[in-house]
Amino acid sequence: MGRNKYEIAFVGLPPGIHQFEYQIEDQFFADYQPQDFKNCHANIKLTLDKSVSFMMLKFEVGGSLSTTCDRCGNDLPLTLWDEFTVIVKLVEDPVKMNEEEEDPDIFYISRTESLLDIKDWIYEFVNLSIPMQKMCANDEKGKSTCNKAVLEMLEKINNTETDAPKSIWKDLDQFKNLDS
Repeated sequence: MGRNKYEIAFVGLPPGIHQFEYQIEDQFFADYQPQDFKNCHANIKLTLDKSVSFMMLKFEVGGSLSTTCDRCGNDLPLTLWDEFTVIVKLVEDPVKMNEEEEDPDIFYISRTESLLDIKDWIYEFVNLSIPMQKMCANDEKGKSTCNKAVLEMLEKINNTETDAPKSIWKDLDQFKNLDS
């Protein structure tokens, strides 16, 4: 390990496969912007396959966290599971190569580097493991398990909007036949 637990001193590692494990809790995210989840208990298994001129990193994200249902606002426990692969290449001019690289799964570092900081990748991959749309599951009958009172209120609002006349554009009719 390097200076901190998210830095890997890869120079001292022999070529081949190396495994690292990280337990990520809420305090990990303190250095980043506020998150829309809490009670994070993520397990990161990193497999680093080191070669002479590149390293292949495979991140396996597992665990759980709590977030809020997008539809009803109830607490929503989520299970995390996803895999991500990053290829790190050792080059002479990593800044230029990273600017030109279009593949987000390829990252360049200088041949003179000795540490690989993976903290930002862990942050990114935990967040990418959370579904874009977070909603309460359906029960065995296919009915939503969302908060019933909120669903009734949403239905009432939806019905009110569809019953209202479509007059939001009526005042613009006066400008239809004006000559410029």
